[in-house]
Amino acid sequence: MPLPAPELGLVISYAYLWSSEAAEGQEEGLKDRPCALLLSAQDHGGDTVVAVVPVTHSPPQRLEEAVEIPAAVKHRLGLDEARSWIVVSEINRFVWPGPDLRPVSSAEPERFAYGFLPPGLFRQVIDRFKATVAARRLRTVRRTE
Repeated sequence: MPLPAPELGLVISYAYLWSSEAAEGQEEGLKDRPCALLLSAQDHGGDTVVAVVPVTHSPPQRLEEAVEIPAAVKHRLGLDEARSWIVVSEINRFVWPGPDLRPVSSAEPERFAYGFLPPGLFRQVIDRFKATVAARRLRTVRRTE
């Protein structure tokens, strides 16, 4: 199965590097996790640069900086049943596909995506992300190849 196209709203498996981990000097994420593709653009060299936001089980410290994923969406994506949030206060930015894309499971080593967020949920994520950017609370971790 080929790599998925970097489409907005796609939920991928990715070795996300939290900004707090990067601040401590880490270069690799400690855990592979679902992440939603939030932004995609071509740079001057023709590479596709994307930004992803992480999914976590940890409740957000600021409710306005996360969007809870409804149980039905989690089920459709094949995620676990525990409550989860999409954190919009930080992103990982990298050239697609980058070295940190991971298989969804060892049983499916060629599959890197869970599926897409529904349009209404994706709109909520974008709206909260824009508000976070406007409030100057966004943290960006630029990943290397």
